[in-house]
Amino acid sequence: MTGGIDIEKFKAKAKLADRYARQLERLHTKNTATACIEEAVDGALAKLGGMKMAMVIYGEPQSGKTEMMICLTAKLLDEGHRVIVHLMNDSVDLLTQNLRRFKGSGLAPAARNSSELLPSFVLQAGQELVVFCKKNAKDLDKLIERLATAGRVVVIDDEADYATPNAKVNAGAKTKINELIENLIGPEGRYIGVTATPARLDLNNTFSNDTSKWVQFSAHAQYTGQDVFFPIEKKSLPYRLRFLGPGPEPDASRNALVRFLATSAYLNLHVNSPEQNYTMLVHTSGKKKDHETDRATIEQAVQALSDVNSASFEPLVTLVHAAASELYPSHDADHITEYVVKNASRIALVVLNSERDRTSAGESATEASSPFTVIIGGNIVSRGVTFPNLLAMYFTRNVAHRLQQDTYIQRARMFGARGDYLQHFELTIPESLYADWHKCFVFHRLALETVRTGLGTPVWISDKRVAVASSSSIDKATVIFDKGEMSFGMFDWTPELDEIAANEPNATTTLETLRAKIGNDALPEFLIKYIERVAPNGPGSLGVHASGSIAGYKGTANQDAISRSKGFIGNPQLEESKPQFAKAVHHIKIFRNAANKARVFYKYKGSVQFIQNLKSDGTA
Repeated sequence: MTGGIDIEKFKAKAKLADRYARQLERLHTKNTATACIEEAVDGALAKLGGMKMAMVIYGEPQSGKTEMMICLTAKLLDEGHRVIVHLMNDSVDLLTQNLRRFKGSGLAPAARNSSELLPSFVLQAGQELVVFCKKNAKDLDKLIERLATAGRVVVIDDEADYATPNAKVNAGAKTKINELIENLIGPEGRYIGVTATPARLDLNNTFSNDTSKWVQFSAHAQYTGQDVFFPIEKKSLPYRLRFLGPGPEPDASRNALVRFLATSAYLNLHVNSPEQNYTMLVHTSGKKKDHETDRATIEQAVQALSDVNSASFEPLVTLVHAAASELYPSHDADHITEYVVKNASRIALVVLNSERDRTSAGESATEASSPFTVIIGGNIVSRGVTFPNLLAMYFTRNVAHRLQQDTYIQRARMFGARGDYLQHFELTIPESLYADWHKCFVFHRLALETVRTGLGTPVWISDKRVAVASSSSIDKATVIFDKGEMSFGMFDWTPELDEIAANEPNATTTLETLRAKIGNDALPEFLIKYIERVAPNGPGSLGVHASGSIAGYKGTANQDAISRSKGFIGNPQLEESKPQFAKAVHHIKIFRNAANKARVFYKYKGSVQFIQNLKSDGTA
């Protein structure tokens, strides 16, 4: 007791506990489901053991990974990890957005920007620290210096496949950022990479991460992602998709803006109470001059709508009225147009790639500040940044060269919880780019199936239009490009499966019957839908073969894992001399070992390339 005060009681109260439970309770009070978060956090903690280990948590773009990272940080603190470092891409907007969300969560200790740590900063014994740092050499150097006496740290790397992998892996050197992050982790630290696109981390062997230790962060029930925006099956879409032609369309951005204005006006007049703010994202190339061109077109339209004496006022109002009549024919187009005209002066225009605009926009540049918020940006809006109430996306960028899969998957900023207004969401995009983007997601989804089923060595897919990752980041010492096939989860083989295969070897219904017998992990439904969609030779495009035994592959195959570095399906297994397989481009064949454990193997005979890192595969 000191002066009548029980100091020991206050010291005990200062020892924070149950922070993870408090974060879950915070989410529950907002009616946010936490099952996916809890599954990912439990999985990460279970795999975080060992003296030093790098692991990866992967999940869909815009699927709620920030809330998961808040909860993961709380759990790590509860478990006794004192220093948690969050790495962000070198973007003020992204760091500000995430730091604000962490502070708003009530997590203790409050998250701090690394720039807040003064040169005299020394972490005291027992003191906890949650600190954010951008992935640039200057900031990382300073942070490493400040934490020199901090002991073991846990690094949580958001958008981990960007900047962190070693792009000099094949030159026997290290990129500066990769080297600095490794120094930050130190000899006893822990590294948790978080991303929607983990291929580069695997193929680069970043910090020797082990794909068998990866953790999937599943999307919540309200999530709208690739199945909605890029469905594998041809069906009516639940949102508005408008294609741009191959040539110049000088009025396209203006027309997209007009439809956005009419849509936001409709929602605020007939759906919302109170009024809500919405965003239109104009995604351009990374060149500033392209931002300025788009900005000039949109700004001229905005000014014209705000000036009744402008020569462009009448034609623009006419366009708004026409858009309202087209989009909402059962409602009064005059009423919708009046809302647009009355609120035209509230239109907010932000260019995120401009330092001047970012400074003037303040801390919430990425959030809608009016019913009509237009954000123009290129590379900086492609990763990590979340746009609440995103209602329209105008994608001006077309690609003449090969698409990089991880980059374009990250550009799907329209993903997220769009359910309340999904039918009003509009994506405007060149048709050829949509087709390539669609293919990116199909290949990505198939690859993640090989991760999810626990095969241990994921198979990534590319072709002449879609690359998996930058070639400089692929460790050519351990990665092979010519395997040409992929496999899925293990199951018990019975002769009945061969009888099913022989019945109708060219029918996808045969695959459905097999899937019903062996399960979705062994034969993913998504693969069957993909085969149905891509059938260049009609029904004969698929060939389902009788099973084969690998018992005789002495020394060349891993009998227990049912794997082989050069694959199992060669020309003899394709059986092209048989009429039923003469036109097949999709080949399905079960391979089994002496114990009748089996896997389904899939091979596509075409320009598709299957890429696999065999560093941890016993057959390498």
